[in-house]
Amino acid sequence: MAERTGGVIINADSAQVYADLRVLSARPGADETARAEHRLFGFRDAALPFSAADWAEAARGEVRQAQAGARLPILVGGTGLYLRTLLDGIAPVPPIDPAIRTAVRARGVEENLAELQRRDEVGAERLRPTDAARIARALEVVLSTGRPLAEWQAKRSGGIGADMELRALVLLPPRPWLYRRCDERFTAMIEEGAVDEVRLLLARGLDPSLPAMRAIGVREIAALLAGELSREEALAAGCQATRNYAKRQYTWFAHQPPPEWPRFPEPLDGRDVAERALALLGAAG
Repeated sequence: MAERTGGVIINADSAQVYADLRVLSARPGADETARAEHRLFGFRDAALPFSAADWAEAARGEVRQAQAGARLPILVGGTGLYLRTLLDGIAPVPPIDPAIRTAVRARGVEENLAELQRRDEVGAERLRPTDAARIARALEVVLSTGRPLAEWQAKRSGGIGADMELRALVLLPPRPWLYRRCDERFTAMIEEGAVDEVRLLLARGLDPSLPAMRAIGVREIAALLAGELSREEALAAGCQATRNYAKRQYTWFAHQPPPEWPRFPEPLDGRDVAERALALLGAAG
């Protein structure tokens, strides 16, 4: 699509923003970046957190720059929160009190969930009991502002979805095909340098709560390097973690985007299938 239109590919994947995760995020290779301009890939240091709001601000700039040059901005990626924040806007939550954030992040997920249930029962019910990051965020907001996160989210601003003609396509290939690809991809990552990539990342001594340190594969390979898992065990754990994430992504994209967004249910093997997907998106020809 980018080759046909002279468009610009803009990354919407939360792992692919990090320079330190070229292999583990499956960032586009030199052959792909030579075919079309790619933006917001591998530009952020792993030591610096990068929120959905940060990405949306950067993406807005890239979209406007592309449009100013009469080029088509093509958003690609699987981080639904990134896309939702860009299109629908973000809640104007005030800055969180640093002391509150430190205290919340120092506690375990069960303790945070119990307190969130006391202070924002409705918000707590919407979250998975194991979702440590979102539970911590919801608790930080209610402790720091005195208001539940949902109240702030009802006042979203800054979205660009209503200001442009948007064409979307959700790829929902058959799950067996998808899970097989997950296994193949993680295996290829191990063979193509993911272990050395994680070794270098760990050598930096970064805060383990940073998003880059929680990327799929980092924990499993770190356990391999520490001698806690064999290569075969780390490979199996990484494949399983990838499939688990793919399952959550699949469910989210099957139900969360607007129902009028087309869903493409076929595996994208073969040029003819890709052509049908492009035609459905309205970009063929």
